Amino acid sequence: MFRVRPLFPRIRSTLHTTLKLQPDTSTSEAVSVGIGRELNLNLRLPHFGCRSRTLSNQNFRGMASGGESPKEASAEAAKDSTEASTSQVIVKAALATGGASQEEPPKQGNRLLSSKSPYLLQHAYNPVDWYPWGDEAFERARSENKLIFLSVGYSTCHWCHVMEHESFESPETAAIMNEHFVNIKVDREERPDIDKVYMQFLLMSKGSGGWPMSVWLTPDLAPLVAGTYFPPKSQYGMPSFQTVLKSIAKKWSADKESLLKAGTVLLSALQRNQDAAAVADAAFGPGSSGEKLREAINIHKQRFDQRHGGFGSEPKFPEVPRLNFLFHAYSVSKDADVLDMAIQTLDHIGKGGINDHIFGGFARYATTHDWHNVHFEKMLYDQGQLMAAFANAYKMTRNEAFLGYADKIYKYLMKDLRHPSGSFFAGEDADSLPTHEDKVKVEGAFYAWTWDEIEAAFKAQPERFDDITPAKAFEIYAFHYGLKPTGNVPSYSDPHGHLTGKNILIVRGSAEETCSNFSLPAEHFETLLATANDILHALRDKRPRPHLDTKIICAWNGLVLSGLCKLGSCYSANRDQYMQTAKELLQFLRKEMFKPEENLLIRSCYGVALGDETLEKNESQIDGFLDDYAFLIKGLLDYYKATLDIDALHWARTLQDTQNKLFWDERNGAYFFSQEDAPNVIVRLKEDHDGAEPCGNSVSARNLILLAHYYEENAYQEKAEKLLNFFADVSPFGHALPEMMSALLMHENGLDLVAVVGPDSPSTQRFVEICRKFYIPSMIIVHVDPANPDDTSNHRLQTKFKMVNGKTTVYICHERACRMPVTCPTQLENNLMEFFFSKRD
Repeated sequence: MFRVRPLFPRIRSTLHTTLKLQPDTSTSEAVSVGIGRELNLNLRLPHFGCRSRTLSNQNFRGMASGGESPKEASAEAAKDSTEASTSQVIVKAALATGGASQEEPPKQGNRLLSSKSPYLLQHAYNPVDWYPWGDEAFERARSENKLIFLSVGYSTCHWCHVMEHESFESPETAAIMNEHFVNIKVDREERPDIDKVYMQFLLMSKGSGGWPMSVWLTPDLAPLVAGTYFPPKSQYGMPSFQTVLKSIAKKWSADKESLLKAGTVLLSALQRNQDAAAVADAAFGPGSSGEKLREAINIHKQRFDQRHGGFGSEPKFPEVPRLNFLFHAYSVSKDADVLDMAIQTLDHIGKGGINDHIFGGFARYATTHDWHNVHFEKMLYDQGQLMAAFANAYKMTRNEAFLGYADKIYKYLMKDLRHPSGSFFAGEDADSLPTHEDKVKVEGAFYAWTWDEIEAAFKAQPERFDDITPAKAFEIYAFHYGLKPTGNVPSYSDPHGHLTGKNILIVRGSAEETCSNFSLPAEHFETLLATANDILHALRDKRPRPHLDTKIICAWNGLVLSGLCKLGSCYSANRDQYMQTAKELLQFLRKEMFKPEENLLIRSCYGVALGDETLEKNESQIDGFLDDYAFLIKGLLDYYKATLDIDALHWARTLQDTQNKLFWDERNGAYFFSQEDAPNVIVRLKEDHDGAEPCGNSVSARNLILLAHYYEENAYQEKAEKLLNFFADVSPFGHALPEMMSALLMHENGLDLVAVVGPDSPSTQRFVEICRKFYIPSMIIVHVDPANPDDTSNHRLQTKFKMVNGKTTVYICHERACRMPVTCPTQLENNLMEFFFSKRD
């Protein structure tokens, strides 16, 4: 959601002056269209598409970002074309992900052929006369006085593929689009600024949103009508896409002036909204964080699923910003139930079908309340955040299972999402071809298994199981992962029947229960699982792979940098690997996504395929947005804490200064998502919701507080306070903005400074390592080297802290009040264990 505070009623009222499409109630293609105060544009249709979020004043469930079509969609047991993925034409060898057969005649390409975006390239051979977002399309719309049809999606979006196959590949539908509209395609991951503006309009007008997002705009880019997925034929109370197109075109032809006037009113309201000021009466005062903390904890307890973990019902998302808050809330409140909510949720996620047990990595969300059936796309931002969350859970509990989940994410990233230069691709699709002979993609084909497939795989390699028979190995494996001969996927969660007879691996018990049931030593069981999963992984790699989105996004790579540093700070046997990967990622970001002469970030660049070193950039470069700066700065701060590399800290400060210049609202406070001079962006928004990713303002609040203490710079602290107060009226604050709630706790309660005084030696590093191994959310680490007084960010500390008796000495301070210095590593670890470690039954 975004800031629409004082003008929300005004914006709502303007929607009543725009056109409304009534759902079909007959077999005819006629749709009643009208203009007037009693009419609104809300289509009030069943929701199809990959959900964004829902606006609701009555429940909190809709506040989660993302989602899948509801159970009511089970009625859509239509022909195979409904579920067919986009026909992805081979524009480059890297995009050969299935689709049109080689026997088909060559197709005429459109303007999207010159794009680097994998999503736009998927539509490059549609018969639709697509334009990319830009002046050429807008000038044509104005010169020909046509409405713009804006279609927004992303390359791994299942329902985007469905609508492409059904409508955008249809010559008949394309003819209507080309005749009446100027048609524009936008990759939401490449241009999140455009996506967020029109998603806000969709949310306000319909109450929920998702992708593909379909919006009709005036030539001046004011939105008039918005929806998500439209079917090719009228059904289930939904008008067909052709009906919608014809009705809007007819209204534009008959009553153009009314629509233009309505668009102008709405556009003015949206633009005035960007000047909304903070609500003075809501500003945080002393003690505010305690009240907001209690409120947030109570809401989370009310919504917590005691049986399966997570919050609310299906669809369920990992919602890592929420888990981060719960960890921090426990460290302040010491309420064991708060910690249990986070730990139980991560435990169920790790055991659930949302986890790729065979190799690693996590799907975007679960379509069932028990995390079993899932939407199978794997997104980079989830992997980075979950890697960090599991690392934090390990630090809080010392449960090796959490470390194992994080390590498998790392292995997945390295094998399936990494560019040879050290960066990471955006994600993998949910859809793939069931076999190399098939022409139609289905969701989950790559990941689901029949009973017979797994049994045959084990029998084919009996030598892999040492002293146990393949039949026994299969019996143990099937028991542990809940496999059934007829499949284990609940039918209500599989409306199209694509998973009929298939199994999605899920652990409903535990390793201990499986070992007990089969009288199996734990180490033997671990070896058996590793062997079995390796067999299935090798077999699965022979299947047609899901489409890989080879876009490299700055913000999401910043999240991965944080995750790698959190995992590396657990000091497992693989720390050196994690930190080397983090170092190479940082080097890539500085070399390829940073313009040092201007201190600017770029949003994205593009690979071609796994293992291919080719790296491409847009001819018209897209500058970084707020999230690119905020997420990368966070990653750099975490990298500094994990390595004490002062250059990373200095770069974080440089980027923060650039962020302040480009996005800060000098009049009202907080950060806009886009730059002031961004072309063809009708309104600058301030996001006020932490969803699948934290919003840029939430992350920035934390960054500012940390940088203020590292550099003793009051300007950062003042900005953090003004930012927090701008969002103080959001209610319930700690539920809508859990990541920002953590920043509020840091701002009001103060930070924990760990000053390690000593030479750069193994002894000094030992003290630093001990501090890193604990979850201390408000901790900053500073190394004071007496031999190098200038090699620090805070020169005051050089004079304040001294070595005791010539030994490496650690000072632990809270708001400049310091405990007695410690010179013994064992004593330091005991002190930290007492203050920050939680023992759980």
